[in-house]
Amino acid sequence: MTSITVEKRDHRGRPVIRYEGEVVERGVNFVCLIAQFGHADVDAGCVVFRRGDTMTEWFFSDRWYNVFRLQDVGNGRLKGWYCNITRPAVIGDGLVYADDLALDVFVSPRGELQVLDEDEFAALELTAGERQAASGAVEALRQAVDARSGVFTEIEA
Repeated sequence: MTSITVEKRDHRGRPVIRYEGEVVERGVNFVCLIAQFGHADVDAGCVVFRRGDTMTEWFFSDRWYNVFRLQDVGNGRLKGWYCNITRPAVIGDGLVYADDLALDVFVSPRGELQVLDEDEFAALELTAGERQAASGAVEALRQAVDARSGVFTEIEA
């Protein structure tokens, strides 16, 4: 597998976090990679990210979100999917990055969907077009979850 650097940027395009992943698959408009959560445990309210958790991550250059499939470090159990609403990703040979717009969606293994951090999103200085694209991204994720399509085919019945 080929290594790739992932850079999470804030809504102004400033780097916030960098880490390495291994490319699993590339397509015309996406890259899929596997990475380990390398920070201290983080309780996001809907899920706890633990150091060493495995994340299968999809970044898209034609969508306003990315998706992280989260597996527990201890037992490999699927914890769910954490989706970041972002500007479309820029995908290069050795680097992928996206500007995070604070709005997040969590999908449980049973397909329960929660929209998170709406107050943080509302506080950002964004254009009307960016806000509309972000709302469209949440709706696209909702539709994919309801249809059990794309990265959400493993949702329990």
